[in-house]
Amino acid sequence: MAQFQYRAADGDGKVVEGTIDAADMNAAAARLQERGLIPLKVGEATAKRTGLASISLPNLSLKRRGPKSRDLLVFTHEMSTLLAAGLPLDRSLSILSDLSENPEMKRVVSEILQSVQRGKSLAESLGEHPKVFAPLYVNMVRAGEVGGVLDQVLARLREYLESADELRGEVRSALVYPVILTIVALGSVTILLTYVLPKFATIFAQAGQALPLSTRFLLGLSDAMRSYWWAMILAVALLAVAFTHWTRTPAGRLRWDGLKLRMLLIGDLLRKLSVARFARTLGTLLRSGVPMLQALDIVRDVSGNVVLSKAIDQVKVGVRGGSGVSAPLGQTGVFPPLALQMISVGEETGRLDEMLVQVADYFDKEVRAQVKRLTSLLEPVLLLVGGVVVAFVVLSMFSAIFSINNLPM
Repeated sequence: MAQFQYRAADGDGKVVEGTIDAADMNAAAARLQERGLIPLKVGEATAKRTGLASISLPNLSLKRRGPKSRDLLVFTHEMSTLLAAGLPLDRSLSILSDLSENPEMKRVVSEILQSVQRGKSLAESLGEHPKVFAPLYVNMVRAGEVGGVLDQVLARLREYLESADELRGEVRSALVYPVILTIVALGSVTILLTYVLPKFATIFAQAGQALPLSTRFLLGLSDAMRSYWWAMILAVALLAVAFTHWTRTPAGRLRWDGLKLRMLLIGDLLRKLSVARFARTLGTLLRSGVPMLQALDIVRDVSGNVVLSKAIDQVKVGVRGGSGVSAPLGQTGVFPPLALQMISVGEETGRLDEMLVQVADYFDKEVRAQVKRLTSLLEPVLLLVGGVVVAFVVLSMFSAIFSINNLPM
Protein backbone atom coordinates (compact mmCIF):
# COMPACT_ATOMS: atom_id res chain seq x y z
CA MET A 1 0.00 0.00 0.00
CA ALA A 2 1.21 3.48 -0.81
CA GLN A 3 0.08 6.88 0.38
CA PHE A 4 -1.45 9.32 -2.08
CA GLN A 5 -2.30 12.96 -1.73
CA TYR A 6 -5.58 14.05 -3.31
CA ARG A 7 -7.77 17.02 -4.07
CA ALA A 8 -11.47 16.25 -4.51
CA ALA A 9 -14.94 17.79 -4.40
CA ASP A 10 -17.55 16.61 -1.91
CA GLY A 11 -21.30 16.32 -2.42
CA ASP A 12 -21.79 20.03 -1.73
CA GLY A 13 -19.16 20.98 -4.27
CA LYS A 14 -16.55 21.97 -1.66
CA VAL A 15 -12.95 21.22 -2.63
CA VAL A 16 -11.13 19.17 0.01
CA GLU A 17 -7.55 17.88 0.23
CA GLY A 18 -5.90 15.09 2.15
CA THR A 19 -4.06 11.77 1.93
CA ILE A 20 -5.30 8.23 1.37
CA ASP A 21 -3.70 4.75 1.35
CA ALA A 22 -4.21 2.60 -1.75
CA ALA A 23 -2.43 0.15 -4.04
CA ASP A 24 -2.16 2.65 -6.90
CA MET A 25 -3.62 5.93 -8.14
CA ASN A 26 -6.63 4.27 -9.78
CA ALA A 27 -7.44 2.46 -6.58
CA ALA A 28 -7.06 5.71 -4.65
CA ALA A 29 -9.51 7.42 -7.00
CA ALA A 30 -11.95 4.52 -6.59
CA ARG A 31 -11.76 4.75 -2.80
CA LEU A 32 -12.44 8.49 -2.97
CA GLN A 33 -15.50 7.83 -5.10
CA GLU A 34 -16.71 5.25 -2.54
CA ARG A 35 -16.55 8.02 0.05
CA GLY A 36 -18.76 10.21 -2.13
CA LEU A 37 -15.91 12.42 -3.32
CA ILE A 38 -15.15 13.44 -6.88
CA PRO A 39 -11.36 13.11 -7.46
CA LEU A 40 -9.83 16.15 -9.09
CA LYS A 41 -6.15 15.31 -8.58
CA VAL A 42 -4.42 12.27 -7.11
CA GLY A 43 -0.66 11.90 -6.76
CA GLU A 44 1.95 10.05 -4.72
CA ALA A 45 2.55 11.72 -1.36
CA THR A 46 6.36 11.50 -1.32
CA ALA A 47 8.99 14.02 -0.38
CA LYS A 48 10.41 13.96 -3.89
CA ARG A 49 7.05 14.46 -5.52
CA THR A 50 7.25 17.22 -8.10
CA GLY A 51 3.49 17.54 -8.49
CA LEU A 52 0.19 15.72 -8.36
CA ALA A 53 -0.54 13.45 -11.29
CA SER A 54 -3.95 14.11 -12.77
CA ILE A 55 -6.26 11.13 -12.32
CA SER A 56 -9.69 12.40 -13.24
CA LEU A 57 -10.01 16.07 -14.02
CA PRO A 58 -7.15 18.00 -15.61
CA ASN A 59 -6.59 21.41 -14.09
CA LEU A 60 -8.54 24.17 -15.81
CA SER A 61 -5.95 26.66 -16.98
CA LEU A 62 -5.37 28.81 -20.03
CA LYS A 63 -1.72 29.46 -19.17
CA ARG A 64 -0.59 26.45 -21.19
CA ARG A 65 0.89 27.18 -24.53
CA GLY A 66 -1.78 25.41 -26.48
CA PRO A 67 -4.60 26.19 -28.83
CA LYS A 68 -7.91 27.45 -27.46
CA SER A 69 -9.50 24.14 -28.38
CA ARG A 70 -7.41 22.43 -25.70
CA ASP A 71 -8.67 24.85 -23.06
CA LEU A 72 -12.25 24.27 -24.17
CA LEU A 73 -11.64 20.53 -24.02
CA VAL A 74 -10.45 20.76 -20.42
CA PHE A 75 -13.50 22.83 -19.43
CA THR A 76 -15.85 20.35 -21.13
CA HIS A 77 -14.12 17.38 -19.51
CA GLU A 78 -14.40 18.87 -16.04
CA MET A 79 -18.00 19.99 -16.49
CA SER A 80 -19.17 16.61 -17.79
CA THR A 81 -17.44 14.79 -14.94
CA LEU A 82 -18.94 17.01 -12.24
CA LEU A 83 -22.46 16.87 -13.69
CA ALA A 84 -22.24 13.09 -14.16
CA ALA A 85 -21.31 12.83 -10.47
CA GLY A 86 -24.62 14.48 -9.58
CA LEU A 87 -23.47 17.99 -8.67
CA PRO A 88 -25.87 20.85 -9.48
CA LEU A 89 -24.99 23.07 -12.41
CA ASP A 90 -24.25 26.16 -10.31
CA ARG A 91 -22.00 24.24 -7.92
CA SER A 92 -20.13 22.71 -10.85
CA LEU A 93 -19.54 26.12 -12.38
CA SER A 94 -18.44 27.48 -9.01
CA ILE A 95 -15.87 24.69 -8.66
CA LEU A 96 -14.56 25.28 -12.18
CA SER A 97 -14.24 28.97 -11.47
CA ASP A 98 -12.26 28.27 -8.29
CA LEU A 99 -10.00 25.77 -10.07
CA SER A 100 -9.17 28.14 -12.91
CA GLU A 101 -5.67 29.57 -12.70
CA ASN A 102 -6.11 31.93 -15.65
CA PRO A 103 -7.80 35.27 -14.84
CA GLU A 104 -9.57 35.49 -18.22
CA MET A 105 -11.05 31.99 -18.02
CA LYS A 106 -11.95 32.60 -14.38
CA ARG A 107 -13.85 35.72 -15.47
CA VAL A 108 -15.71 33.87 -18.25
CA VAL A 109 -16.77 30.99 -15.98
CA SER A 110 -17.80 33.42 -13.23
CA GLU A 111 -19.96 35.39 -15.68
CA ILE A 112 -21.56 32.15 -16.90
CA LEU A 113 -22.30 31.21 -13.27
CA GLN A 114 -23.86 34.60 -12.58
CA SER A 115 -25.97 34.35 -15.72
CA VAL A 116 -27.21 30.87 -14.71
CA GLN A 117 -28.03 32.10 -11.22
CA ARG A 118 -30.12 34.89 -12.76
CA GLY A 119 -32.33 32.27 -14.38
CA LYS A 120 -30.80 31.85 -17.84
CA SER A 121 -30.08 28.44 -19.30
CA LEU A 122 -26.52 27.22 -19.66
CA ALA A 123 -26.77 27.46 -23.46
CA GLU A 124 -27.88 31.10 -23.27
CA SER A 125 -25.07 31.85 -20.83
CA LEU A 126 -22.47 30.18 -23.06
CA GLY A 127 -23.83 32.04 -26.08
CA GLU A 128 -22.86 35.33 -24.40
CA HIS A 129 -19.20 34.36 -24.98
CA PRO A 130 -19.00 33.51 -28.70
CA LYS A 131 -15.21 33.83 -28.79
CA VAL A 132 -14.92 30.88 -26.41
CA PHE A 133 -17.99 28.78 -27.21
CA ALA A 134 -18.82 28.26 -30.89
CA PRO A 135 -22.41 27.82 -32.19
CA LEU A 136 -21.80 24.05 -32.41
CA TYR A 137 -21.04 23.94 -28.69
CA VAL A 138 -23.96 26.17 -27.68
CA ASN A 139 -26.53 24.30 -29.76
CA MET A 140 -25.45 20.91 -28.46
CA VAL A 141 -25.69 22.17 -24.88
CA ARG A 142 -29.16 23.57 -25.64
CA ALA A 143 -30.26 20.19 -27.00
CA GLY A 144 -28.85 18.47 -23.91
CA GLU A 145 -30.72 20.81 -21.59
CA VAL A 146 -34.01 20.28 -23.44
CA GLY A 147 -33.58 16.50 -23.38
CA GLY A 148 -32.34 16.38 -19.79
CA VAL A 149 -29.09 14.68 -20.80
CA LEU A 150 -26.64 17.57 -20.44
CA ASP A 151 -23.91 15.40 -18.91
CA GLN A 152 -24.12 12.95 -21.82
CA VAL A 153 -24.03 15.75 -24.38
CA LEU A 154 -20.97 17.24 -22.71
CA ALA A 155 -19.33 13.81 -22.83
CA ARG A 156 -20.01 13.67 -26.59
CA LEU A 157 -18.64 17.18 -26.95
CA ARG A 158 -15.52 16.08 -25.14
CA GLU A 159 -15.11 13.15 -27.53
CA TYR A 160 -15.65 15.48 -30.49
CA LEU A 161 -13.09 18.01 -29.25
CA GLU A 162 -10.60 15.27 -28.38
CA SER A 163 -10.83 13.76 -31.88
CA ALA A 164 -10.47 17.14 -33.57
CA ASP A 165 -7.56 18.16 -31.35
CA GLU A 166 -5.80 14.83 -31.80
CA LEU A 167 -6.05 15.01 -35.58
CA ARG A 168 -4.91 18.62 -35.63
CA GLY A 169 -1.94 17.79 -33.40
CA GLU A 170 -0.85 14.85 -35.55
CA VAL A 171 -1.00 16.93 -38.74
CA ARG A 172 1.00 19.73 -37.16
CA SER A 173 3.59 17.32 -35.78
CA ALA A 174 4.01 15.70 -39.18
CA LEU A 175 4.65 19.09 -40.79
CA VAL A 176 7.24 20.28 -38.27
CA TYR A 177 10.26 18.60 -39.90
CA PRO A 178 9.46 19.71 -43.48
CA VAL A 179 8.94 23.28 -42.26
CA ILE A 180 12.28 23.21 -40.43
CA LEU A 181 14.01 21.87 -43.56
CA THR A 182 12.48 24.65 -45.66
CA ILE A 183 13.53 27.36 -43.19
CA VAL A 184 17.07 26.01 -42.96
CA ALA A 185 17.39 25.76 -46.74
CA LEU A 186 16.10 29.30 -47.31
CA GLY A 187 18.33 30.62 -44.53
CA SER A 188 21.41 28.92 -45.96
CA VAL A 189 20.79 30.29 -49.45
CA THR A 190 20.13 33.78 -48.08
CA ILE A 191 23.42 33.75 -46.14
CA LEU A 192 25.30 32.58 -49.21
CA LEU A 193 23.81 35.28 -51.42
CA THR A 194 24.01 38.21 -49.01
CA TYR A 195 27.17 37.47 -47.03
CA VAL A 196 29.44 34.94 -48.75
CA LEU A 197 29.09 35.90 -52.43
CA PRO A 198 29.82 39.63 -51.94
CA LYS A 199 33.28 38.71 -50.61
CA PHE A 200 34.00 36.79 -53.81
CA ALA A 201 32.58 39.60 -55.94
CA THR A 202 35.50 41.86 -55.00
CA ILE A 203 38.02 39.20 -56.00
CA PHE A 204 36.26 38.56 -59.31
CA ALA A 205 36.10 42.30 -60.07
CA GLN A 206 39.86 42.72 -59.48
CA ALA A 207 40.63 39.78 -61.78
CA GLY A 208 38.94 41.47 -64.75
CA GLN A 209 38.08 38.11 -66.27
CA ALA A 210 34.77 37.25 -67.94
CA LEU A 211 32.85 35.07 -65.51
CA PRO A 212 30.65 32.08 -66.30
CA LEU A 213 26.97 32.82 -66.90
CA SER A 214 25.87 31.04 -63.71
CA THR A 215 28.30 33.11 -61.63
CA ARG A 216 27.14 36.38 -63.18
CA PHE A 217 23.54 35.39 -62.47
CA LEU A 218 24.27 34.68 -58.81
CA LEU A 219 26.27 37.88 -58.36
CA GLY A 220 23.46 39.88 -59.93
CA LEU A 221 20.93 38.20 -57.65
CA SER A 222 23.15 38.83 -54.63
CA ASP A 223 23.54 42.50 -55.53
CA ALA A 224 19.77 42.86 -56.03
CA MET A 225 19.02 41.26 -52.67
CA ARG A 226 21.45 43.54 -50.84
CA SER A 227 20.40 46.71 -52.66
CA TYR A 228 16.67 46.20 -53.00
CA TRP A 229 15.79 43.95 -50.06
CA TRP A 230 13.27 46.53 -48.87
CA ALA A 231 11.52 46.50 -52.27
CA MET A 232 11.31 42.69 -52.19
CA ILE A 233 9.78 42.74 -48.71
CA LEU A 234 7.36 45.46 -49.78
CA ALA A 235 6.36 43.50 -52.88
CA VAL A 236 5.72 40.34 -50.84
CA ALA A 237 3.68 42.34 -48.31
CA LEU A 238 1.60 43.96 -51.07
CA LEU A 239 0.97 40.58 -52.70
CA ALA A 240 -0.08 39.13 -49.35
CA VAL A 241 -2.47 42.04 -48.71
CA ALA A 242 -3.92 41.78 -52.22
CA PHE A 243 -4.37 38.02 -51.91
CA THR A 244 -6.03 38.38 -48.51
CA HIS A 245 -8.39 41.04 -49.86
CA TRP A 246 -9.25 38.86 -52.86
CA THR A 247 -10.01 35.79 -50.74
CA ARG A 248 -12.32 37.87 -48.54
CA THR A 249 -14.56 38.74 -51.47
CA PRO A 250 -17.36 36.20 -52.16
CA ALA A 251 -16.14 35.43 -55.69
CA GLY A 252 -12.50 35.23 -54.65
CA ARG A 253 -13.21 33.00 -51.66
CA LEU A 254 -15.30 30.66 -53.82
CA ARG A 255 -12.58 30.35 -56.47
CA TRP A 256 -9.80 29.90 -53.90
CA ASP A 257 -11.68 27.25 -51.92
CA GLY A 258 -12.48 25.41 -55.14
CA LEU A 259 -8.84 25.61 -56.22
CA LYS A 260 -7.67 24.17 -52.92
CA LEU A 261 -9.86 21.10 -53.43
CA ARG A 262 -8.36 20.60 -56.92
CA MET A 263 -4.70 21.04 -55.99
CA LEU A 264 -2.36 18.18 -56.79
CA LEU A 265 -1.83 15.94 -53.74
CA ILE A 266 -3.11 18.61 -51.29
CA GLY A 267 -6.61 18.76 -52.81
CA ASP A 268 -7.49 15.16 -52.03
CA LEU A 269 -6.19 15.57 -48.47
CA LEU A 270 -8.27 18.70 -47.90
CA ARG A 271 -11.34 16.99 -49.34
CA LYS A 272 -10.99 14.07 -46.93
CA LEU A 273 -10.39 16.45 -44.05
CA SER A 274 -13.55 18.40 -44.93
CA VAL A 275 -15.61 15.21 -45.20
CA ALA A 276 -14.34 14.00 -41.81
CA ARG A 277 -15.19 17.33 -40.18
CA PHE A 278 -18.63 17.40 -41.81
CA ALA A 279 -19.47 13.84 -40.77
CA ARG A 280 -18.21 14.17 -37.19
CA THR A 281 -19.95 17.48 -36.60
CA LEU A 282 -23.26 16.41 -38.11
CA GLY A 283 -23.17 13.01 -36.41
CA THR A 284 -22.39 14.56 -33.01
CA LEU A 285 -25.20 17.08 -33.39
CA LEU A 286 -27.76 14.45 -34.43
CA ARG A 287 -26.75 12.14 -31.56
CA SER A 288 -27.30 15.06 -29.18
CA GLY A 289 -30.85 15.63 -30.41
CA VAL A 290 -30.31 18.69 -32.62
CA PRO A 291 -32.86 18.73 -35.52
CA MET A 292 -31.47 17.91 -38.96
CA LEU A 293 -32.00 21.30 -40.62
CA GLN A 294 -30.59 23.17 -37.64
CA ALA A 295 -27.64 20.77 -37.54
CA LEU A 296 -26.94 21.37 -41.23
CA ASP A 297 -26.93 25.13 -40.61
CA ILE A 298 -24.33 24.68 -37.89
CA VAL A 299 -22.21 22.34 -40.03
CA ARG A 300 -22.30 24.85 -42.87
CA ASP A 301 -21.07 27.62 -40.58
CA VAL A 302 -18.13 25.57 -39.28
CA SER A 303 -17.17 23.90 -42.57
CA GLY A 304 -14.47 26.48 -43.37
CA ASN A 305 -14.89 26.00 -47.12
CA VAL A 306 -17.35 27.96 -49.28
CA VAL A 307 -17.63 25.14 -51.84
CA LEU A 308 -18.63 22.72 -49.08
CA SER A 309 -21.00 25.30 -47.58
CA LYS A 310 -22.82 25.62 -50.92
CA ALA A 311 -23.00 21.84 -51.13
CA ILE A 312 -24.60 21.73 -47.68
CA ASP A 313 -27.14 24.33 -48.82
CA GLN A 314 -28.10 21.93 -51.64
CA VAL A 315 -28.42 19.14 -49.07
CA LYS A 316 -30.79 21.29 -47.01
CA VAL A 317 -33.01 21.79 -50.06
CA GLY A 318 -33.06 18.04 -50.63
CA VAL A 319 -33.82 17.28 -46.99
CA ARG A 320 -36.75 19.69 -47.01
CA GLY A 321 -38.06 17.89 -50.08
CA GLY A 322 -37.80 14.50 -48.38
CA SER A 323 -34.77 13.25 -50.34
CA GLY A 324 -32.75 12.39 -47.25
CA VAL A 325 -29.07 13.24 -46.96
CA SER A 326 -27.09 10.81 -49.13
CA ALA A 327 -28.85 11.60 -52.42
CA PRO A 328 -28.36 15.40 -52.23
CA LEU A 329 -24.76 14.86 -51.07
CA GLY A 330 -24.10 12.73 -54.13
CA GLN A 331 -25.38 15.48 -56.42
CA THR A 332 -22.87 17.99 -55.04
CA GLY A 333 -19.86 16.09 -56.40
CA VAL A 334 -17.83 16.94 -53.31
CA PHE A 335 -18.16 13.78 -51.23
CA PRO A 336 -16.33 10.50 -52.06
CA PRO A 337 -18.45 7.49 -53.11
CA LEU A 338 -17.49 5.51 -49.99
CA ALA A 339 -18.77 8.24 -47.70
CA LEU A 340 -22.02 8.42 -49.66
CA GLN A 341 -22.52 4.66 -49.43
CA MET A 342 -21.91 4.61 -45.67
CA ILE A 343 -24.31 7.53 -45.13
CA SER A 344 -26.92 5.82 -47.30
CA VAL A 345 -26.64 2.66 -45.20
CA GLY A 346 -27.05 4.76 -42.05
CA GLU A 347 -30.26 6.27 -43.42
CA GLU A 348 -31.66 2.88 -44.41
CA THR A 349 -30.95 1.35 -41.01
CA GLY A 350 -32.07 4.38 -39.00
CA ARG A 351 -28.59 4.87 -37.54
CA LEU A 352 -27.45 7.89 -39.49
CA ASP A 353 -25.77 9.54 -36.50
CA GLU A 354 -23.69 6.44 -35.71
CA MET A 355 -22.74 5.93 -39.35
CA LEU A 356 -21.66 9.56 -39.68
CA VAL A 357 -19.30 9.13 -36.74
CA GLN A 358 -17.91 5.99 -38.38
CA VAL A 359 -17.40 7.93 -41.62
CA ALA A 360 -15.50 10.58 -39.64
CA ASP A 361 -13.32 7.96 -37.94
CA TYR A 362 -12.52 6.33 -41.28
CA PHE A 363 -11.55 9.55 -43.04
CA ASP A 364 -9.61 10.75 -40.01
CA LYS A 365 -7.46 7.64 -40.39
CA GLU A 366 -7.19 8.31 -44.13
CA VAL A 367 -6.02 11.86 -43.44
CA ARG A 368 -3.39 10.65 -40.96
CA ALA A 369 -2.12 8.04 -43.39
CA GLN A 370 -2.02 10.48 -46.30
CA VAL A 371 -0.22 13.13 -44.24
CA LYS A 372 2.43 10.55 -43.34
CA ARG A 373 2.81 9.59 -47.00
CA LEU A 374 3.09 13.20 -48.09
CA THR A 375 5.64 14.10 -45.44
CA SER A 376 7.69 11.00 -46.19
CA LEU A 377 7.72 12.14 -49.83
CA LEU A 378 8.24 15.81 -49.05
CA GLU A 379 11.27 15.37 -46.81
CA PRO A 380 13.61 13.83 -49.44
CA VAL A 381 12.30 16.27 -52.06
CA LEU A 382 13.16 19.23 -49.83
CA LEU A 383 16.57 17.77 -49.07
CA LEU A 384 17.20 17.21 -52.77
CA VAL A 385 16.07 20.69 -53.81
CA GLY A 386 18.08 22.34 -51.05
CA GLY A 387 21.14 20.30 -51.95
CA VAL A 388 20.80 21.16 -55.63
CA VAL A 389 20.51 24.89 -54.90
CA VAL A 390 23.52 24.91 -52.58
CA ALA A 391 25.50 22.78 -55.03
CA PHE A 392 24.62 25.21 -57.85
CA VAL A 393 25.94 28.14 -55.82
CA VAL A 394 29.12 26.34 -54.80
CA LEU A 395 29.87 25.04 -58.31
CA SER A 396 29.26 28.47 -59.81
CA MET A 397 31.79 29.99 -57.42
CA PHE A 398 34.34 27.26 -58.02
CA SER A 399 33.99 27.54 -61.79
CA ALA A 400 34.68 31.28 -61.54
CA ILE A 401 37.69 30.67 -59.29
CA PHE A 402 39.07 28.07 -61.69
CA SER A 403 38.63 30.43 -64.62
CA ILE A 404 40.65 33.08 -62.75
CA ASN A 405 43.39 30.62 -61.82
CA ASN A 406 43.72 29.57 -65.45
CA LEU A 407 44.58 33.11 -66.54
CA PRO A 408 48.04 33.36 -68.21
CA MET A 409 50.62 34.90 -65.87
